[in-house]
Amino acid sequence: MNKNIVKTLALGTLLTFGLSNAQNRPKVVLDNFFNNEKRENKETRQLESWHYTWNDTSNGGFSMLGELFQKQGAEISTLTTAPSKKDLKNANIYIIVDPDIDKEAYGGKANLIDSKTIKNLVKWINKGGVLVLMSNDNGNSEFEHFNKLAEQFGIHFNDDSINRLKGREFEKGAVYVKPGNEVFSELKLYMKEVSTISVKAPAKPFLYAENKVIGAIAKVGKGTVFALGDPWCYNEYIDGKKLTQDFSNYEGTEEWVMWLLKEASQK
Repeated sequence: MNKNIVKTLALGTLLTFGLSNAQNRPKVVLDNFFNNEKRENKETRQLESWHYTWNDTSNGGFSMLGELFQKQGAEISTLTTAPSKKDLKNANIYIIVDPDIDKEAYGGKANLIDSKTIKNLVKWINKGGVLVLMSNDNGNSEFEHFNKLAEQFGIHFNDDSINRLKGREFEKGAVYVKPGNEVFSELKLYMKEVSTISVKAPAKPFLYAENKVIGAIAKVGKGTVFALGDPWCYNEYIDGKKLTQDFSNYEGTEEWVMWLLKEASQK
């Protein structure tokens, strides 16, 4: 991640991280409104966004995920407001991860997904947008309003928690990808404390754990919705430092990034 290049666009509060603003680069926009956790920087004493953000290099950050998107030629950015129609025109892929509950949100009051956001996203997806929804497990994510969005596409996060474990019981977090998976090759992935998903048309399940659905994909109009019950690709589980070598989260994340960009390129 090149932290030295941070450009503020005229469009709302959209921040762009990257080396080029070429029009033909796929635009990957990460929400930082519904997931809006902040902490004090120990050096500057200033508040900063963290936890599932591009510029967070700690265990819970998405800095490595951002680098993988950039490696594939994408431009990554962060949206700190609810997505307007104008914002979404500048996005090929829009990602919402682990929407806040009040205890996590900056100021103690979570920003909740509302009907206007849902309307904007549904129209954008039908025109070819790729929406990524990644929840967390029970007690660590907002479900009621997140599900109002997800249910537009036949997806419901069940506000539960499977693949639970303690300490280094990594095998209890194993997710085995079967042959013929739409997104991944045959990999052993690690996902702990995952919300299961209920699925109906147009969504279809594509990933399972404990014989329960944890991932679903919906084709809607010209667009695609990808849903997973865990923000599984943060730094801690793709940097190769913690998990045993039989897990392939980094390789899985590479495959997922390429799949998302392929979906976006087909629109």
